[in-house]
Amino acid sequence: MVAATVRLRPGATIGATDKRLFGAFVEHLGRCVYGGLYEPGHPTADARGFRRDTMALIAELAPSIVRYPGGNFVSGYNWEDGVGPQEERPSRLDLAWMSTETNQFGTNEFIDWCRTARIEPMLAVNLGTRDGDAARRFLEYCNHPGGTALSELRKQHGWPLPHDVKFWCLGNEMDGPWQMQARTADEYGRIAVETAKMMKWIDPSIELAACGSSGRNMPTYGQWEETVLEHTFDHVDYISLHTYINNYAGDVPAFLAAPDLMDGFIEEVVAIADAVAAKRRSPKRIMLSFDEWNVWYRTRRTPQDRNRPGWPVAPPILEEAYSMADALAFGGMCISLLNHADRVKVACLAQLVNAIAPIMTETGGAAWRQTIFYPFAQFSHFGRGTVLRAEIDCERYDSVYYDPRGSQDLRFPISAEYLKLAAVRDEATGGVTIFALNRHPTEPMQLKLDLDGLGLRSVRAARQLCDRSLDATNTAADPDRVRPGLLSGATISAHVARATLAPASWNTIRLGTAV
Repeated sequence: MVAATVRLRPGATIGATDKRLFGAFVEHLGRCVYGGLYEPGHPTADARGFRRDTMALIAELAPSIVRYPGGNFVSGYNWEDGVGPQEERPSRLDLAWMSTETNQFGTNEFIDWCRTARIEPMLAVNLGTRDGDAARRFLEYCNHPGGTALSELRKQHGWPLPHDVKFWCLGNEMDGPWQMQARTADEYGRIAVETAKMMKWIDPSIELAACGSSGRNMPTYGQWEETVLEHTFDHVDYISLHTYINNYAGDVPAFLAAPDLMDGFIEEVVAIADAVAAKRRSPKRIMLSFDEWNVWYRTRRTPQDRNRPGWPVAPPILEEAYSMADALAFGGMCISLLNHADRVKVACLAQLVNAIAPIMTETGGAAWRQTIFYPFAQFSHFGRGTVLRAEIDCERYDSVYYDPRGSQDLRFPISAEYLKLAAVRDEATGGVTIFALNRHPTEPMQLKLDLDGLGLRSVRAARQLCDRSLDATNTAADPDRVRPGLLSGATISAHVARATLAPASWNTIRLGTAV
């Protein structure tokens, strides 16, 4: 058995979680929109074509903000194609996913969907094939109250009130050669700053995120962030990060250690952003928007799963079937985000439905929860509050994480503790939620929590996600194969809580102040 001791103190805090930390991402990719969010004629569809079964699962997941419309898709997107009467909208070739985009679901439908789901919208502008002029026109259409050609056009289209979108992304992954009209850091920095200036002139209340590197393994990583922020520092509020972890190597211990690389990625980008601030002698701090993150690998290596012949509409691509092992690594990523709540203020799980997603649907049929659904739902519901700084004493293990990128075979040595943990205090009640990942594949863990000074007296709830097979998945035929169960035997006495965590398990323990 592995032993782990954790010390938590009321005055030792990392920071408060921003409500936008619990976001998600919707892109015109495969069946994410068509057949996922939107399917007129589905038995559960409402009058606007929104699938109510999917919306119910999303409500259970409780994302706070959703990024749209991309992703790679946005770098070739003309926002004008997705507004106005649906019967007049053009179909276009989408070069990002080699599909045909019908534009039957566009900006106004997305805003309506967000309002119905009670989720804040986040919009991205095209800085690939378009520029700042298109971006400022898009903003005027969405946010200006009236009296101009574009705001009046929105009213003619049936939306009399402004959408009042507060968070905007300045393009997507512009460092990536797979991007339509990818740019150098200087090229992107120049167009981003000019776009930001015009957008904030129109609506000074908006917040803007500049594109960071599309991954920590990009050859321009670091230099890209520095150059982009040298251009945009005075005009943006965030810089973005993207990461997807994998188990290409079939090495579960290394896979479960991989979220620790996410910690390093965050800390490095913070250091670069603060160095740019220091050169300016500026007290301003650029915050981080981790607006793409997930487990993703099986479908990346299958060309026929990415590019179907014949330019189909909404092909079933990038539909990862997530396993129990994937859910554990995913839970580790949730913990990494929580433990950097002082600087990561926005994060978007990529994506929300069908394409690398926690929710799967059958077109015309059922919807169900994938294994990664459960860690996110618990993270979203119980991760809101003040993150406490945890002092952890636990055995470590060494592994090598394999992360291919094109012709490169990158390997990262990692020394990880078997326990990965975050603790979040609810300031309204004083209760604390413990998110604990036992990364040991075969040994249970005896967890001891020293809680002196926190006033915690009871175990309100304790849940555990594990399975006898790390390859177990949820399917339409067996949608509840993997789901959380009770974590029995969790106790608290004399300011010390104890629990035994199963091997390879994700655990959520909620502690309260009442006896």
